[in-house]
Amino acid sequence: MRVPFEKLKSEFERILLSIGFNPEKALQCATIFSENSRDGVYTHGLNRFPVFVELVKDGYVNPDAEPSKEHGFGSLEQWNGNSGPGMLNARFCMNRAIDLARENGIGCVAVKNTNHWMRAGTYGWQAAEAGLIGICFTNTIANLPPWGGLDPRLGNNPLVVAVPHKDGHIVLDMAISQYSVGKLNQYKSNNETLPLPGGYDDNGNLSTDAAAVLASQRLLPIGFWKGSGLSLVLDLLATVLSQGNSTAKITQSGKESGVSQVFICIKPADSSTTEPLIDEIISYTKTSRPVEEGSTISYPGENSLKTRERSLRDGVLVDERIWEKVLEIKGIYY
Repeated sequence: MRVPFEKLKSEFERILLSIGFNPEKALQCATIFSENSRDGVYTHGLNRFPVFVELVKDGYVNPDAEPSKEHGFGSLEQWNGNSGPGMLNARFCMNRAIDLARENGIGCVAVKNTNHWMRAGTYGWQAAEAGLIGICFTNTIANLPPWGGLDPRLGNNPLVVAVPHKDGHIVLDMAISQYSVGKLNQYKSNNETLPLPGGYDDNGNLSTDAAAVLASQRLLPIGFWKGSGLSLVLDLLATVLSQGNSTAKITQSGKESGVSQVFICIKPADSSTTEPLIDEIISYTKTSRPVEEGSTISYPGENSLKTRERSLRDGVLVDERIWEKVLEIKGIYY
């Protein structure tokens, strides 16, 4: 079923107000959750919202917290998220990186003690809309075995790279596992088969059964051993630059809270010189013959724009079961 964008946002806002958010923060968070679903990232929009509400009620997310600066030198800054809403901390830090890049050509902001930022690409789009190149990444709770291992010891540490473009920003948003945990849960909930193997079953066989992959806790890293190495270095960078929690420490807590994140912005050359280069790369990529007749080659972010257009025209696609669950949520003040 489809729900009008404003209706989706108003329900999120209603619930957030009922669990202790002030009007400004309730609107900001509701907008981000709604925009995530609007752009087709349902796993970190509507589908994730009930989990977020429970984290607030359980005290892992403090609606009143504000980020505080701990250190700064030139174009580098360290902040403490103080257990505030992850998406608001992330938006704030990307704004700081944008400001630093406009002043210095490049800006890097690392934040510790923050929470899940929902759709990672939100902050890539934020940088690109400001006309800047954006790079950001986060560590997570351990949910990915290192290559050659059986037990989860790495996070699937999402990585975003965004490049502004007049005909539609290029925004790469990816987890370091073949499928994000949210996407695996979505396939499991819908009893659907994964298009490609997403991990291993309990017998050590590559599997397209999301439930089997989740049960074995052996998600497949992108690029096999290369993805495993990338996950490790992203955790290293996020932890060292923020002086915050590593995946090991986050996992010990038992909840994906108190994570570490990095936001980098770069001021590109004048658009008169960069746009022709971007057009050349995209145009050449699209000359590849598609595997399936009638299909097209897309760049990262292109399909999100198409989904956004339809969502605003026809309504946002929602999982009816989760939508009904959200409509029934009561706040802590009821």
